[in-house]
Amino acid sequence: MDSSAWDARYASASGLVWSAEPNRFVVESVAGLTPGAALDLAAGEGRNAVWLAERGWRVTAVDFAPVAVERGRELAARRGVTVEWRVADVTAYRPVPGSYDLVLLSYLHLPAADLAGVLASAREALRPGGSLVVVGHDLANLRDGTGGPQDPAVLLTPESVVDGLAGLRIQRAETARRPVPTADGGSIDALDTVVVATRPTD
Repeated sequence: MDSSAWDARYASASGLVWSAEPNRFVVESVAGLTPGAALDLAAGEGRNAVWLAERGWRVTAVDFAPVAVERGRELAARRGVTVEWRVADVTAYRPVPGSYDLVLLSYLHLPAADLAGVLASAREALRPGGSLVVVGHDLANLRDGTGGPQDPAVLLTPESVVDGLAGLRIQRAETARRPVPTADGGSIDALDTVVVATRPTD
């Protein structure tokens, strides 16, 4: 979907398209890190960016859908935090190298070549000791999970993400289960790729 299609999707919703709460794997991955400068690429309506800002991070949030960015601004205002918002296509956006202590890619699904470019920019944006967190729908979700894109060409695997992180130290790379509530009050597991990597200090 291009930015106009995402804008139409966001604009047609009476409230947030996604939850205002942060992704559980983002919360897990950031726990214990000292707040610094964070970059949220493809931030959507800003749920993770706002959560990070609430915890003392200086956050830059980037998304190509102006309606989503405006929703993010509103969410940040309601929560009383400051986030720097930028409307930009992350496949073309080039953050300043070595500027961030944390870079986040949460549910960004692109063809392999485009994703590789974003991962390269994210990797270069890290300061020594900085962390990169990648979370997204796993390829195995098509068979064993629920929700997410149904195109295998844009789904993630831990291996495909790690392949784009040369030079970083891999701290976590797995397919993780995320419970999703069902209409009958139960839950079903979605399968997500979760990768956490750090830039060496030496």
